Amino acid sequence: MQRYNTAKKVSVIGMISNLFLLIIKFLVAFISHSQAMLADAFNSAGDIFSSLLTFIGNKIASRPWDKNHNLGYGKAEYIYSIFIAISMIYIGLNLFYMSFKSLFVTREYHFSIYLIIVCVITIIIKFILYLYTKKVGQKEHNLLIIANAIDHKNDCILTTGNLIATIFAMYNIFLVDSIIGIIISSWILYSGLKIFMEAYKILMDRSIDEETKEKVIEIIKKHPEVLKVNHINSTPIGYQFQVNLTIFVDGNMTTFESHKIANKIEKELTKLDIISLAVIHVNPM
Repeated sequence: MQRYNTAKKVSVIGMISNLFLLIIKFLVAFISHSQAMLADAFNSAGDIFSSLLTFIGNKIASRPWDKNHNLGYGKAEYIYSIFIAISMIYIGLNLFYMSFKSLFVTREYHFSIYLIIVCVITIIIKFILYLYTKKVGQKEHNLLIIANAIDHKNDCILTTGNLIATIFAMYNIFLVDSIIGIIISSWILYSGLKIFMEAYKILMDRSIDEETKEKVIEIIKKHPEVLKVNHINSTPIGYQFQVNLTIFVDGNMTTFESHKIANKIEKELTKLDIISLAVIHVNPM
């Protein structure tokens, strides 16, 4: 529940901040006819949508397991991460087309000092949001929050590019504005693809990494009664994993003794943050 409440707080802060940035960016883009600022405004619209999906996805993922979902609803995090990624890819492709087209079309551009002010405000707000969401996302091992943190970091970089385009526009060099728009849209597209692939791996039941597997083996080796370990399999459950494995013990050991060892190992394995459930099958040797 604490993990859900934290993610809820992150998404609400993100929505409020991005709504404010969206309004001022669209107003200034409308006044100045800046392609880079327009791209930045659409990016903020995408950020609001991402924060909304983060809110919904975490609410579903926080539900406890039931008879219809024995492993819980944890994968909702990654399903909604896919939605965020698709929206970013869609926005990125459309903005890339608009910005590329503007290279060959003569258009009106009105420089405004508000372009610079909005860029500076955006960079400050986004940098603060990046530091906050990165810290929370890493602490909670939450892909949705981490995706938001990456988005905030990207916005800092991209708005800096927008600021550069605005400075060039002061000297009537407008080509940079279209180029920055292309760079921003390309970055949005890249970020969307990256998040999509990370969520896709989990939804395709990616196994635990080799480092975690080694930790599992080390824990088992601490028990001299275990003569052999085999069939280490894992299934992702949201941000954690269910681990299944088989251990071999002395065939003369009683069933009670062998299962007592298995239960002890299961408890030790679930102390690892990444493992939610451990199921051990015991075979005689």
